[in-house]
Amino acid sequence: MSAQIISGKEVSAKVREQLKKDVEQMKSQFPDFRPGLVVLQVGDRDDSNLYISMKLKAAAEIGITANHLRLPKTATEDEVLRCIVEVNEDPSIHGLIVQLPLDSINRIDTEKVTNAVAPEKDVDGLTSINAGKLSRGELGNCFLPCTPNGCMELIRQTGVSVAGKNAVVIGRSKIVGAPMHDLLLWSHATVTTCHSKTVDLAAEVGKADILVVGAGKPEMVKGEWVKKGAVVIDCGINYIPDSTKPNGKRVVGDVHYSSAKERAGYITPVPGGVGPMTVAMLMQNTVESAKRFLQTYRPGKWNISYTKLNLLKPVPSDIEISRSCTPKPIDRLAREIGLFSEEVELYGKTKAKVQLDTIKRLKDQPDGKYVVVTGITPTPLGEGKSTTTVGLVQALGAHLNLNVFACVRQPSQGPTFGIKGGAAGGGYSQVIPMEEFNLHLTGDIHAITAANNLVAAAIDARMFHESTQSDKALFNRLVPLSSGQRKFSPIQLNRLKRLGIEKSDPSALTEDEISRFVLRLDIDPDTITWQRVMDTNDRFLRKITIGQSPTEKGFTRTTQFDISVASEIMAVLALTSGLEDMRQRLAKMVVASSRSGVPITTEDLGVSGALTVLMRDAIKPNLMQTLEGTPVFVHAGPFANIAHGNSSILADKIALKLVGPEGFVVTEAGFGADIGMEKFFNIKCRYSGLRPHVVVLVATVRALKMHGGGPTVTAGLPLPKEYTDENLELLEKGCSNLKKQVENAKAFGVPVVVAVNAFKTDTDAELDLVCSLAKAAGAFDAVRCSHWAEGGAGAVALGQAVQKAANSPSDFRFLYDVELPIVDKIRIIAQKIYGADDVELLPEAQQKVEVYTKQGFGNLPICMAKTHLSLSHDPEKKGVPTGFILPIRDIRASVGAGFLYPLVGTMSTMPGLPTRPCFYDIDLDPETEQINGLF
Repeated sequence: MSAQIISGKEVSAKVREQLKKDVEQMKSQFPDFRPGLVVLQVGDRDDSNLYISMKLKAAAEIGITANHLRLPKTATEDEVLRCIVEVNEDPSIHGLIVQLPLDSINRIDTEKVTNAVAPEKDVDGLTSINAGKLSRGELGNCFLPCTPNGCMELIRQTGVSVAGKNAVVIGRSKIVGAPMHDLLLWSHATVTTCHSKTVDLAAEVGKADILVVGAGKPEMVKGEWVKKGAVVIDCGINYIPDSTKPNGKRVVGDVHYSSAKERAGYITPVPGGVGPMTVAMLMQNTVESAKRFLQTYRPGKWNISYTKLNLLKPVPSDIEISRSCTPKPIDRLAREIGLFSEEVELYGKTKAKVQLDTIKRLKDQPDGKYVVVTGITPTPLGEGKSTTTVGLVQALGAHLNLNVFACVRQPSQGPTFGIKGGAAGGGYSQVIPMEEFNLHLTGDIHAITAANNLVAAAIDARMFHESTQSDKALFNRLVPLSSGQRKFSPIQLNRLKRLGIEKSDPSALTEDEISRFVLRLDIDPDTITWQRVMDTNDRFLRKITIGQSPTEKGFTRTTQFDISVASEIMAVLALTSGLEDMRQRLAKMVVASSRSGVPITTEDLGVSGALTVLMRDAIKPNLMQTLEGTPVFVHAGPFANIAHGNSSILADKIALKLVGPEGFVVTEAGFGADIGMEKFFNIKCRYSGLRPHVVVLVATVRALKMHGGGPTVTAGLPLPKEYTDENLELLEKGCSNLKKQVENAKAFGVPVVVAVNAFKTDTDAELDLVCSLAKAAGAFDAVRCSHWAEGGAGAVALGQAVQKAANSPSDFRFLYDVELPIVDKIRIIAQKIYGADDVELLPEAQQKVEVYTKQGFGNLPICMAKTHLSLSHDPEKKGVPTGFILPIRDIRASVGAGFLYPLVGTMSTMPGLPTRPCFYDIDLDPETEQINGLF
């Protein structure tokens, strides 16, 4: 009696129909979700192309999004591995097949390549991890190889129970024989594996109730070997000559079909047996992978782990807390928040730079909610903006389970070693490791220092050479002979175009054009605004004389050093939108004017390209983490009094994409709301195009008491009792400053949440008074916070208030139109934000208004350089001063950064060291290499 044919086509059709229903079910639950499959091929083999087309067709029928990723025959092993890593990290892909063989002219280790596939995406079941789980019997926790799994499905279709049967597997390949043995074994069969060294193969085959053949030899198993009634599964695909066929050959299996079917009970045909099942099982594994993904998947939600804090009382020092927590490896955090490995450049284990291409990849991802943290007018008592920023993101992430990013500025090492100390937050709300945060980080400030000083050197060198050479000599040196020819550099060609000279051959220039090209920039030394910088507080560099060496031939001039974070290049870094934009901004920086009043730029000096090279790594945001494991971008650190005092636009933009539409990005503006916040809105938001959802305004009871007329605080002495004892009258007077800053924030049409950063000496009555007065002033909400002592848990109420405020109506607007005259813009800020009656421009400032308007810079936004210690220009005037005229001493231009900065009073751009600087306490333990005394 002839065997019953097991049709792989029929069985696979049933499997595919069920998979189709499964995919439809996923889509009904998650409308934007599709199982994803990638087939990676190297080369262009015809047989591989045929198999791939079958797989892609099956995927399309089921509803799987399948992509064919083809690499050329010239692909190297590294290129193949890079492609695999990209697919491994793509959350929209749930299955990855590496089509074998790898058809490359280069040597590629197939084992290494197949094992590079993430086990959870290894729908072929070929990785060592999946194979190992199968060999241990963990069938529910791995992917089964497709051909053996298809064979098992065909056996099940016969209705024959596998348990207790004698099973024989011919072949021991990793793809068929070995996993087939394991599957039969774990289905409780007694399994014998036969191979080329097996003695008396016919006798072994004759014992088999179930026979699976995958030897790769045409018709090697004869019909008379087969046990009567056996189940025969033929995995072979072989070609033998056949003159009756158009191509002269036909397909046969490893079993002699016509004779075997006369003895077997069930048999698979070739073709039409195992082949269709292999494809069906591949699709089944892909759908199963997608199901597993959905078990932990929530649309837009990171798969992130948080660090549990071990809170101690009393609260230890910041450095002790920082060291008590082991940061997650930064590459792990990067994966958790959806960054690909190729987008992350590791700087050790706890910090990394993120590539700007991330924005392009996520361009279609909606932005998250945007929150800016600011404060009342600062006092020496401190308000804790950085601590509140970190506490808030820890609350939103670790406790309210939202995607959240903090974006903060990089601290200057000048204040770190000087008087302020670090800026990583404090208590149980810190960025860690605080030592790396506060010292060097990834070298961005050093890059700015180098770039800034290159410009300074270029200015003085140009002035020197112009004064000692003729036009012809200058030209010959600017365009030197090389191999008998002169050739313009790209920057010099740009200069020619700006001069209207459409020539690229130096020998074609006329004498007049040569004269115009070398253009004695004729810099007026009195107009030079570009200073040298260093990242150290050094008061004795505030005014210096340079050029005193005999080699400078008497060309001396007076200049000064600024601190590095005061450089315009730092402001450019913070406001740029990308590499090309940064190149243009660096080129537009005005360093001086000529004697005829023409602005001189870095492009005129020919140095702008070199500046871009020095800044090419600094432009990438730095990734770190908080104590509770939430991500932080630390990037840029412009001064908040002479520059805009905010972290970078690029960090904010990448973070907003990464958190997704339900997430939050919390960024911090320097100093009080009248400075950092006003500049955040009018400058940063104007250039970024981003619109904030919430302002968080930080206040403390004791700082408000100082604004109410509290006594002076002396460093090193105990606080006067006015700050430690309940004093509601003093507090209420000081809340006038809080009310004004709430009013300032609301002037931009954004809801305000007041965060009252509580200290242990604050009473309930005092905290309640601040909250009630803040709400009466128009705040959306006001909540007390204890994040310094409790971490994110102490800012949960703040996080909830921010969530509600972010969903409330807002009507964001700028304070002024940039097209207004310069003086009008200054006046609007002075009157509406500071509360001044009017402004007074001193002669030098008035002259600059005329110069900048004439030079075409009049439509730039305004960045007021004013003391941060008062709403007025007088740092001694606390609370809300009234009846004052704001004096504008001078106005300067940061054309590359894109703003004018009026100087209100005297602004120091180089801090000095105090009598006892912080560096007295800082040292390195040579045994442990541990930094001591940083805080």
